[in-house]
Amino acid sequence: MRNPFKLFSLGLQHVLAMYAGAVVVPLIVASSIGLTGEQTAYLIAIDLLTCGLATLLQVWKNKFFGIGLPVVLGCTFTAVGPMISIGSKFGMGAIYGAIIVSGILIFLFAPLFGRIIRFFPPVVTGSVVTIIGISLIPVAITDMGGGSSAGEAFGDLSNLGLAFGVLVLILLLNRFATGFLRSISVLIGLVAGTIAAWFMGKVDFSSVADASWFHFVKPFYFGTPEFHPSAIIIMTLVAIVSVVESTGVFIALGKICDKEITPADLTKGYRAEGLASILGGIFNAFPYTTFSQNVGLVQMTKVKSRDVIVMAGSLLVLLGLLPKVAAATTVIPSPVLGGAMIALFGMVMSSGIRMLSDVDLSNHENLLIIAISVGIGMGVSVNPELFGKLPENLQVLADSGIVAGSITAVLLNILFNMTRRKKNPLDASREKTNTEVA
Repeated sequence: MRNPFKLFSLGLQHVLAMYAGAVVVPLIVASSIGLTGEQTAYLIAIDLLTCGLATLLQVWKNKFFGIGLPVVLGCTFTAVGPMISIGSKFGMGAIYGAIIVSGILIFLFAPLFGRIIRFFPPVVTGSVVTIIGISLIPVAITDMGGGSSAGEAFGDLSNLGLAFGVLVLILLLNRFATGFLRSISVLIGLVAGTIAAWFMGKVDFSSVADASWFHFVKPFYFGTPEFHPSAIIIMTLVAIVSVVESTGVFIALGKICDKEITPADLTKGYRAEGLASILGGIFNAFPYTTFSQNVGLVQMTKVKSRDVIVMAGSLLVLLGLLPKVAAATTVIPSPVLGGAMIALFGMVMSSGIRMLSDVDLSNHENLLIIAISVGIGMGVSVNPELFGKLPENLQVLADSGIVAGSITAVLLNILFNMTRRKKNPLDASREKTNTEVA
């Protein structure tokens, strides 16, 4: 594709399609763990930059990494709840230590993931993603009311009006809009809600005025990485779930681009995601995975050129070097963000339910796996002191609802679905005969 203007416009379209998802993640994490406005602006900027670098790593197909498909990478919403949990308990350093280690593990064991993934069938991944989605809803509800710092103003009609106004606008766009306009419904909702909040006197642009036009990347901006076993386990589970999701995206893109995806291609794709997460940890950003909304954009536009994705990645890197752009995002009031978060987090939960739709729900044992793992996961999330008297080494595996629910799902799947002895055809025939006689 040699037309520079067309290349730029198509690349920008990909950036707009994923922009809301890219900036909402750092906004949510920052507000939940109490970062300052300046720190939040940096987090957004470095996330955009690392999204661009991660995208370029994946599209750059070489001998060692990169699947070479028109795919854009960003932070998965699956990581939001775990990052908030880790940051609240151990601090920012523990988040990035866990991200770095999980990225290294994904990179090193990429060739083995074809085997490891069998321990994460839809009944497991669906349960895990459902737990994560449900556990995020309280964060959205808090922001809808005005945020944790709202005090007596929490739940004011002005806050609820903004939150539900944004939510209704997003729903209406998804109902009546089509194509690209529908794909950026969340971004439109955030912009419209912020404009409405400005007329209500709820927007402060001082952070934008104070922000510089350009900055340099600072590795370990939020501090030296710390390595806590429970945090590493949580982020590794998130990484494995992301690999499972990415596998589906890679195969879908391969069909769209008329390219057969081989195990070697998948391995290089996993390695690129591992490298992207390592970069995310070093630059104090996030773990990265494929953005499915951009796959829909490729399918809709029929533009399969990697040059377009290189342009999109380059634009993201450029945006990440401009703090004023990031600072403009931080002015979004909590109620506006909360209204959008309800839709986004609800989609995380529904994504888990969609995964579970591929499960044989007529099988009583699968229902038990879902019921017990989701029950344990939500129970520990609501009352994390449940396992407080266990030995410290065991608490590592039980102090997070996401980890407790995930481990429960994996173990129950092994018990019910992976240890069952395959029947001999002759035995099955005799069993059928005996049943008929009875």
